[in-house]
Amino acid sequence: MNLDFTAILPSMPYILKGIGVTLKIVLVAGLLGFAFGIILAIFKISKFKALNWFADIYTSIFRGTPLILQLMIIYYGAPQIIGFEISSYTAAVASFSLNSAAYISEIIRAGILAVDKGQKEAAMALGVPGNRMMKDIILPQAMKNILPALMNEFITLTKESAIVTVIAVDDIMRRAYIVGGEQYRFFEPFIFAGLIYYLMVISLTFIGKLVERRMRQSD
Repeated sequence: MNLDFTAILPSMPYILKGIGVTLKIVLVAGLLGFAFGIILAIFKISKFKALNWFADIYTSIFRGTPLILQLMIIYYGAPQIIGFEISSYTAAVASFSLNSAAYISEIIRAGILAVDKGQKEAAMALGVPGNRMMKDIILPQAMKNILPALMNEFITLTKESAIVTVIAVDDIMRRAYIVGGEQYRFFEPFIFAGLIYYLMVISLTFIGKLVERRMRQSD
């Protein structure tokens, strides 16, 4: 077996710099996806059929097609659709946000529907406006129920972010591939990249459990 991890030691700082790029994509896409997911979830439970249909069709498309296909359509199709090229980073954030919103909307919708109907009836009896009831009463309770599922979605987003390599974003995976090409050995840099992703996922899992424990203590 011809393994020599010392050969990539000088290149490790270069690969580690990809953590910042990966986290930047995941954080921005996660926040945008969460915001859009709330809007879609409200559309799904709305009394207006047109909003229900829009949200259902949107979710069906983005859950029913591969993420890598959505990424490539947005990046390579942008010049035809909007008339100019967009950066690979913008395409990555846009595709991940739109895709994540579809999954998050289902999680939030389930969380909202799981809130005791008595809470809504009590708020209506007290004359609380619909928007305020959703913002101050329903959504905070729903968030406690769906926090583990949201963390899972965020972890999935972190792992799937490696596919941005195909549009040349300088993330962890892309940098590991470049080092492999320069050293004519791919096993070591890819194993090192895998270790970085694993530690990131473990850290996110720990943070998620910590936040969940804090929220339970506040009940």
